[in-house]
Formats: sequence, structure tokens, C-alpha cells
Amino acid sequence: MKITRAEVEHVARLARLELSAEEAEIFTGQMDAILAYVDKLNELDTTGITPTSHAVPVENAFRADEERPSIGTDNAMANAPDRVDGFFRVPKVIE
Repeated sequence: MKITRAEVEHVARLARLELSAEEAEIFTGQMDAILAYVDKLNELDTTGITPTSHAVPVENAFRADEERPSIGTDNAMANAPDRVDGFFRVPKVIE
């Protein structure tokens, strides 16, 4: 086994999970199977393969930042249901 029950219990403790003895045994076997599969993937010859983080090229969809004039306080407050001295008034949420 690549992973021990103690390691599973440690991970559970970090995740603040309480495992029964039966669950710890089940997860130990499952995590061991996952690690065995990952280890099998390490056997692949990846020389000449370019590492990628996405299957397709990704481009930035955001526009460039541009300085523009603001809409002004009057326009920003036009639909405010309640305002005081140029500020939005909201219900108190802290008691």
C-alpha cells in the first residue's frame, strides 16, 4: 500500500472530518487505488509533449483598463430607494 490508515486519519483530521474505523479502512483502500492509478500514469513517456493547463488555447476575455469619466453621484443615486447626503442608506445588519 502506498498510503497508510494513519495518513488517511491525518487528512481527515485536517479536513475536520470524523471517520469511523470502518470508513478509515474503506478510504485507505480507495485512496491507495487512486495513487496506484496516478503512479501508472507516471509510466507514460511524455518526452516531446508540451505541458498545458488547458486543452484549447485560452485568451484573456477582459478589455483593457481605460480611464473614463464617472457617471456622477446624481445618476448613481437616481434609483436608490433610500439615500442620505449622497450615500446609499441600507438596513442595519449588525446588532
